[in-house]
Amino acid sequence: MSIKLTKRVAADLMKRGKNAVRIKEDSLEDATKAITREDVRDLIKKNAVYAKPKKKVLSLHGKLLKEKRKKGRARGPGRKRGTTKARTGDLYMKKIRAQRRIIKQLKEDKVIDNLTFKKFYALVKGGTFANKSSLLNHIKTHGIMLNDEMYDKLKHI
Repeated sequence: MSIKLTKRVAADLMKRGKNAVRIKEDSLEDATKAITREDVRDLIKKNAVYAKPKKKVLSLHGKLLKEKRKKGRARGPGRKRGTTKARTGDLYMKKIRAQRRIIKQLKEDKVIDNLTFKKFYALVKGGTFANKSSLLNHIKTHGIMLNDEMYDKLKHI
């Protein structure tokens, strides 16, 4: 194996770029004799082939800003980008997942059939319900019988 090939294989094994890989001068001969990936692994273990340390980006400005943000500074309206809706995706996800858990549980308990499940799923997806309780109220008003025990269970899902 040539030194170029040894370097390429070593870069692949160490998950670094070819330019970061170095071969010690006293082990150049061993590097040229290395035929398999296993041979290159042995050279890496012996420290005959090594990678230069990764560069660290040292930005004093960035560090200072990070410290300020830890304290709660630089978080005002001047730093915000995007509308409130764009910044509250997590809230939406939390709400939708909770509502989907409820209708899934109703389907598993065979309170609703698949067709009704699909209708409720579409309503939930469309954002019809503000929260879990409004979904449960809608279910009650549309003739689906829920006993108090099940109602409490669904409220705490």
